[in-house]
Amino acid sequence: MSTSETTPPPKATPPPKATPPEKTEPPAPAFEKSYIDQITNQFTDDVEIGYIKENRTRINVKKEKIADVAKFIKDNTPFDHAESVTGVDFPEDKEIGVIYHLGSYTDSTYSKQVLALATRVPREENPNPGNDSTKLPSLRDMFYSVEFHEREVFEMLGVYFEGHPDNRRLLLPEDWADLPPLRKDFRNKGR
Repeated sequence: MSTSETTPPPKATPPPKATPPEKTEPPAPAFEKSYIDQITNQFTDDVEIGYIKENRTRINVKKEKIADVAKFIKDNTPFDHAESVTGVDFPEDKEIGVIYHLGSYTDSTYSKQVLALATRVPREENPNPGNDSTKLPSLRDMFYSVEFHEREVFEMLGVYFEGHPDNRRLLLPEDWADLPPLRKDFRNKGR
């Protein structure tokens, strides 16, 4: 028997796996970053950057600070109105998100900018105006254009806006006694 018969041939070593390149975030646009930095520097512990993209930015704010941050934005940036106010139900987190989309009519350099000012409130199973945790301060004194939007979020998701001058129902009948219809656990009894 020869040695070549008893010694197994050497195993081929597989080539090293190529490491995929790290995904790097593109740098934030300078214009958008400048006004976001102004806000985050003022409210370091109370805000978090959601994203900074060209013409679109988002800041997440603690619910206790939403009025303070909104006032700062109104007084120190060209954002002068709310284009919309939206709400999102997060039943798994037991929260409801409220997002103000702010824009500017007065400064043409900000005309394409939309600043999303977002917060979350606890989601109560049986919302009513006496429930302290499902409340937010109204931003109507800062941005008059939120008047009807906050009313819609109130009746559709059950977030009560303290200090709003007209918390009547907007779209639903005054005697509506069911869950707010945009909550994910709402069921239409007639279907």
